Amino acid sequence: MGSGEEESVEAAAVARRERLRALKAAQELLNTPDDSATDPPQQQDEENDNQDELNANVSMKFRNYLPHDKQLQEGKLAPPVLPKFEDPVLAAPPQEEKKEVLHEILSHISSYCLIYSRGILTVENKIQDPFLNIAPKKPNWDLRRDVQKRLDKLERRTQKAMLTLMEREEEKRRSEENQETENGGEE
Repeated sequence: MGSGEEESVEAAAVARRERLRALKAAQELLNTPDDSATDPPQQQDEENDNQDELNANVSMKFRNYLPHDKQLQEGKLAPPVLPKFEDPVLAAPPQEEKKEVLHEILSHISSYCLIYSRGILTVENKIQDPFLNIAPKKPNWDLRRDVQKRLDKLERRTQKAMLTLMEREEEKRRSEENQETENGGEE
């Protein structure tokens, strides 16, 4: 792996050097004085003639614009012909397998409707449908999970409080019985 990375780094360095050389050459061309300023006027006339001939031979192509000038309208290109798109899903007729599956689903739905309308299907003997079990059975399961520690602590405290109340009641009942026995014994 190390050799592959080294080769890629070297290749990138070589490519960067080439780009720098090209930039330097372009910079030198921009900085060199123009030789055409020192040329005799005869050569300048020949260069102008060559440029006029090139401009005359250039034809313009208009794809999205229709010019008003009659000469330029000849350069108008015909719009491209796009192939017609046909949706393969809509174009293909339903296959026999699909028809059979749809028929089976419809028969199940109609049987559920018949069973329900006749009163055979009730809450007690409900047929389990997997699509109905998507939602959680208890909608507050996340709340219970978050508050479960507090609920456990409160439950323990409630049990202790109930125990103390029962002990007090028992003591009160015993004290009353003791008083009745003492009062009953004295009489």
